[in-house]
Amino acid sequence: MLEKKPIIFLLIATGVILIGTVVTMIAPFKWINDPKLKIAEVKPYTPLQLEGRDLYIREGCNNCHTQTVRPLLADVERYGDYSKAGEFVYDQPHLWGSRRTGPDLARIGGKYPDAWHYKHMADPQSMVPRSNMPKYAFMQRPLDASLAERKMKALGFPYSQAELDALKGKSEMDAMVAYLQKLGNDIPWRKAARTTVAGDIKNPFRDDRSVLAEGKSIYDKECAQCHGNDLKGGVGPSLADLKQSEADMFKIVFSGSPAGGMPAFGDILGKERVWKVVTYLKSRGH
Repeated sequence: MLEKKPIIFLLIATGVILIGTVVTMIAPFKWINDPKLKIAEVKPYTPLQLEGRDLYIREGCNNCHTQTVRPLLADVERYGDYSKAGEFVYDQPHLWGSRRTGPDLARIGGKYPDAWHYKHMADPQSMVPRSNMPKYAFMQRPLDASLAERKMKALGFPYSQAELDALKGKSEMDAMVAYLQKLGNDIPWRKAARTTVAGDIKNPFRDDRSVLAEGKSIYDKECAQCHGNDLKGGVGPSLADLKQSEADMFKIVFSGSPAGGMPAFGDILGKERVWKVVTYLKSRGH
């Protein structure tokens, strides 16, 4: 029995541990640096984005938000394409996280316009009424550009003096929003995953006033934060005097408007509820 031969047992145990160490700790370093894993579209952070990342860490945002979409149906359906190793080549340390008190942010970049993020950071409940996120209005204070410059030069980041000088006059909020808009926005996943409208585009509730109350309820929950409780606009444009046809409005709500910074609501609401919102909006214009 090996237990009675301690030297042999020790050698075998040491060999097993070394093999496990190579497989679990050393080999992944080679795999993660494999050029085949890199994604050409993923670009380095700008100084402003990098400073925003430091502020994100300083404020402990990674304690409530993950930055990795797992290859599970529930994750992919909610957040978009699952995360790839090549997305994190410029992240040291990575901020994958392990707890989602708030939603995952790996695909937040480009989902909303800058104005949405500024308002959400300053007063989260004004954009998401049920949010338990604290207010970060204090981040509207000026960014310490000289400290940021010293950090980046000390760490040897290859930024030009002109790029570093661009930090002057910026606020901490500017840096945070720039960082959030960077997340997941380099890879072209959103266009490939964009929900499109199929079939006949005809309002099934055109003359059904019984759906107006539900349409207003959906609007108040999903749309009022950007377009205002009175439809007169805010982060988004005014909807008080709509000129678009019902079909055009349905397409915008269902598939979103990337150019205007509006996310798609087709997967969230479904066709029927989108039509109810459109019916409500058109009724307000008459």
